[in-house]
Amino acid sequence: MYKILNLYAREVLDSRWNPTVEVELEISNNKGKSGRWRSIVPSWASTWIHEALELRDGDEKRFGGKGVLTAVNNVNEIIKKEITWKEFDNYEKLDQFLISLDWTENKSKLGANAILAVSMAFVVACANSEWKWIYEYLNEWKWSTLPYPMMNILNWWSHADNNVDIQEFMIVPVWANNLHEAIKMWAEVFHSLKKILNKKWMVTSVGDEWWYAPNLASNEDAFRIIMEAINKAWYNFDQIKLAIDAAASEFYKDGKYNIDWKFMDANQLVSYYEDMVSKYPIISIEDSHAEDDFEGRKEMMNKLWDKIMIVGDDLFVTNIQRLEMWIKEKMANSILIKLNQIWSVSETINAIHMANQNWMKAIVSHRSGETEDTFIADLAVAMNTWFIKTWSASRSERICKYNQLMRIEEKLSGKSQYWK
Repeated sequence: MYKILNLYAREVLDSRWNPTVEVELEISNNKGKSGRWRSIVPSWASTWIHEALELRDGDEKRFGGKGVLTAVNNVNEIIKKEITWKEFDNYEKLDQFLISLDWTENKSKLGANAILAVSMAFVVACANSEWKWIYEYLNEWKWSTLPYPMMNILNWWSHADNNVDIQEFMIVPVWANNLHEAIKMWAEVFHSLKKILNKKWMVTSVGDEWWYAPNLASNEDAFRIIMEAINKAWYNFDQIKLAIDAAASEFYKDGKYNIDWKFMDANQLVSYYEDMVSKYPIISIEDSHAEDDFEGRKEMMNKLWDKIMIVGDDLFVTNIQRLEMWIKEKMANSILIKLNQIWSVSETINAIHMANQNWMKAIVSHRSGETEDTFIADLAVAMNTWFIKTWSASRSERICKYNQLMRIEEKLSGKSQYWK
């Protein structure tokens, strides 16, 4: 049993210099120990119609309408009044209370960002009161595993200004002795790619997730230059695989996909992906087709389900109702998990459980507007998810998640002197 003693929300900035919500929360547990911590919710560049509502102020004179003072005030005035001095058995009970307090289908009354900030802060404070790491507090088993990192290396459109269609190109170190080594491999490929781009007189400016965004002639050129970087870093394609987030909704219009300067229907796009998978060591394709192109997604599963991970992001939006519906239709064999799509810790965990029960691989993911909060690193370990996607090899709001994973790896291995 945890009693909430106090909470306070404020407006802070994410990695794209847009406002987001931070909450500090203090609790006491039934052993008389108190815990206090803060959590910051991320934000994002792309917003799909099935996601819960991130509440923004809309005042164009302040942060271009992206202020979150309304959500902050909802925490400080409405939520605080309702939950302070109340007791909750666990974070699931708190989340249920917050959701019922909002009562809307997409959390638009209080703002999903207000609800998630309180939900996360409560979990961290509870863990803190019991002298546990967040992954230990959330873990429902007696064992924990570390996820494979999926690391973004090239960006386009929503996250960068260049002429490549596919939104994200990633590398996945699958043959490493431990997480520390996987991160070392990733960093070496990152630096290798920069040298190659410099030699080709290509820009090494970076997008929202701080990966490179050079102008390339085609998507296939992106695969080629990444493979060159892997080779130049002295690795092979058994050790490091490729993955993409196509974000196909971005290049879909009027029933056609415009990719590599060609217009394709859904089946032709599947053939395009088949060709790429046959040529390059691709193990995962996320959002291969537009948000509601269900026939295209089905065809993708028919042709490639046994060869690669076919990942649903905007299809599922971490929502168990949508996940249950599309599992029956066999739309994907993997799911991207984002806390701030469904906007509460318990609902996020429920989505992971449902995916696991249906033999789907879960990938815990960050968002484009990230913060120094490392919650998702602990979440991935606690839920024993297959992968984590937090991206860049530069900028601390991305690196901090990997640093936390390395700390957890030391803790799990018994190498950390402090935490023995």
